[in-house]
Amino acid sequence: MSLLLDPLPKNLYINGKEYAIRWDHRTAILYETMMLDEEVEGAEKPLLALRLFYPIIPTDWAEALEGIQWFYRCGIVDDVSVKGKKKGKGKQDRIYSFEHDDSYIYSAFLEQYGLDLTEVQGLHWWRFRALFQGLSEDSALCKIMGYRGMDIPESMGKEQKEFYRKMKEQYRVPLAKGEQEKMNAIEQALLSGGDLTGLL
Repeated sequence: MSLLLDPLPKNLYINGKEYAIRWDHRTAILYETMMLDEEVEGAEKPLLALRLFYPIIPTDWAEALEGIQWFYRCGIVDDVSVKGKKKGKGKQDRIYSFEHDDSYIYSAFLEQYGLDLTEVQGLHWWRFRALFQGLSEDSALCKIMGYRGMDIPESMGKEQKEFYRKMKEQYRVPLAKGEQEKMNAIEQALLSGGDLTGLL
C-alpha cells in the first residue's frame, strides 16, 4: 500500500468480513507500550490487543491478530528496519519509548509540524508514523535517539568516547521494573561475592 495513493485503512478484512478498527495514533501507541510492558503477562497480551483495536472482536482471533500486526506495521509485511530499532546481532537497545520520551515527542511534533498531540483528534496511526519518521535530526528527540543507538568505535578519541558514553547513559531508556530488579540482584551478588546461579 502507498501512503500517497491509497486511502488510509480504517477497517480490516478478516476471513472476507469487514471489521472496524480503532485506527488513531493513541490506540497504536497504547498497543506498542503494552506489548513492551513486561508486567503484563504474555498470555494476556493477545486478548488485550484484540479488545484495544476491535470494537467487535472477530471470531478468528489468529487472523484478527495478524491484521493488527499488519496495521501496526503500516502495511509492511516483511521484516524491515523501522525508526526506533537497530538492526544487527544480539540484543539491541531501544532508542525511543513512547512512555519515557513523551515530552520530547510532543515538543518535536509541535515545533516541526505545529501539531499539538494533546489536542489533535483523528490522527491516523500511519500518518503519525510517517511524521515521526520525518522528524528533523535537529530535534532533541532525534539527537537523543542518535546517542542511544550509537556504536562507539575503538578508533574514537578518548574525550569523544567519554562524551558519548555519558550521553548514552544519561538518555538510556529505563529498564522495565522486572529487568531492573534482576540487574540489581546481579549487582548485589557480585558485590557480596554471592552465587549468580539463577540470575543469569
